[in-house]
Amino acid sequence: MAKTAIVTVIDAVGLKTLEYLIKKYGKKITLENLSNLGIKELLSKESSQKIKNKSHIKLNKKAFEIKQLSKTADSLIGHREMVGLVDNNTYELFPDGFPKSYLEKIEKAVGRKTFFNQMAGGVEAIEKNYERHEKTGDLIVYASKCDPLIQIAMNEEIINIDEQRFIADTAFKIAMEEKIPITRVIARSYKRNGKEIIRTPNRYDAVLPLKGKTLIDVMNDKFIWTVSVGKTSDLVNTKYYEKIKITKKEFIDPKLKLRFVHPAQKDSNPFNVQGIINAINSSKVIYRPYGTFIFANLVDTDSLYGHTRDVQGAIKSIEETDRSIGKIIETMDKDDILIITADHGMEHKEDYGYHSNEELFALVCSKKYDLSTITKTKTSGLLQIGEITAKYFGIEKEYYKLTN
Repeated sequence: MAKTAIVTVIDAVGLKTLEYLIKKYGKKITLENLSNLGIKELLSKESSQKIKNKSHIKLNKKAFEIKQLSKTADSLIGHREMVGLVDNNTYELFPDGFPKSYLEKIEKAVGRKTFFNQMAGGVEAIEKNYERHEKTGDLIVYASKCDPLIQIAMNEEIINIDEQRFIADTAFKIAMEEKIPITRVIARSYKRNGKEIIRTPNRYDAVLPLKGKTLIDVMNDKFIWTVSVGKTSDLVNTKYYEKIKITKKEFIDPKLKLRFVHPAQKDSNPFNVQGIINAINSSKVIYRPYGTFIFANLVDTDSLYGHTRDVQGAIKSIEETDRSIGKIIETMDKDDILIITADHGMEHKEDYGYHSNEELFALVCSKKYDLSTITKTKTSGLLQIGEITAKYFGIEKEYYKLTN
């Protein structure tokens, strides 16, 4: 049977971040599967003692610590390093907003005015400004508190999705011409129900072009079936044979008992776990003689709980992620491999949660496949995630050429 490798990124949960959350939570937490894979070996004794571990599933496994090589702590930068691209550029935050000259060029190019232009959280920016936007069609522009990007919020009932994407692409093109040091422009699409702001799945990211060939491209050339789940295809924006983005609860298998832990059920992780399991199941029944690679992101620990500094929510999300990892492992065949890591950490400050470039974990497991050779790496940083995957598929020579 053809091989399947799954790389799953638990967004914004570095080792320092996890220890902080455990300490602040103050009670024992249940991480049966992550513990079985070796996460406790990478944490302090104090943190390890607060983790319950009951899983006794026999696995071949390897746990080790890594730190990103790229300079900026950002999801886009971290995910790209995992597939062979190190970015030594430094990207910036914009606490005082974006240059007036830049916004004027956007306005001229898209035919709409911009306003607000402050650093803010997404919902906060929309709540403060939706009345003017919905009355005039002017664009709500704001700077992220932790990502080097510009966000443009638009009600999709006022500005249609095609125009939103045009606006984002145009704003990014001008940013590159003006040498504005950002990684993305996000068209933040929303709807409104009274005063409730509902961010829709129609978000669109205009992102930095890839600066070279990635492991994904090598796999495509070698006819390995490449699958993105969730936002990975937005971050590493190259060709995939298949992109899975589930947004409707009707497509979640009730037999899996995936749980939404957010009070308003704003979670994305259950959809993405379902996507991973769908992709694994497909790899078993569809003819893919050279194997399948699944690249997935579990975003809730960043987007829902990281920036808001919601410690209890983050812990509940991590515990549910741990349960989901068990279901992924159950679905895997004996020679499939699963690699679990993070793209950056999250530093909780008094006002907000900020991305941090800290030590991360790499957890590799398989039911039967011998990991001893593929986990002996020549590269460093998050490049090791790509190297392990490449060695698994026998394409490490091509990967080393990418990473020099």
